[in-house]
Amino acid sequence: MPTSASPSFHAPGDAARHELLQSVVDVARAIFGAAASSVCLLDEEADELVFQAVSGEGEAFLVGRRFPAGRGIAGWVATSGEPMVVDDLSRNTSFDRSLAESTEYVPDALMAAPLISESRVLGVLEVLDPSPQARSGVRELDLLAMFARQAAAALRVLAPHAAATGGRGLEGERREDALQLLGSLERLLRGTG
Repeated sequence: MPTSASPSFHAPGDAARHELLQSVVDVARAIFGAAASSVCLLDEEADELVFQAVSGEGEAFLVGRRFPAGRGIAGWVATSGEPMVVDDLSRNTSFDRSLAESTEYVPDALMAAPLISESRVLGVLEVLDPSPQARSGVRELDLLAMFARQAAAALRVLAPHAAATGGRGLEGERREDALQLLGSLERLLRGTG
């Protein structure tokens, strides 16, 4: 079971990190035909998950919002290091309805996968209300987990550079490498190359 860890890329104003994470949620939302997608990163010191990027429902106000790391399905995924698909959230005991209501969007179904790098959970990628076809089986959960692994790898590429440059984002070739990594994954998942 992966352990939780504080990511080393919490530098404020990191435009490249924000662009990378926004790309992850935008692509995940499109691939799975979802109403929304989000990435929450683990802040180990505060024991909280923090919305870092949101696409779709909640996009305008959720970034920066925090919630206890042990709450809800995202908390379970962060703790267990395992992906999860829930087709009917009204019947799932891990679903924290009051937490969902506080975000102003209560989904009926969701998919979630941990962002894992070097056996450490960095956060959680969630896809809310994916199309029924996108959550129909193990293959789709595997695709989400693969996408989350690629996103964590891209974050890992970004982290050493941010530390070396005092929190400034990736520039030039390193930035392009990180964005190309996500672009390649998107094409693979869409079956276009």
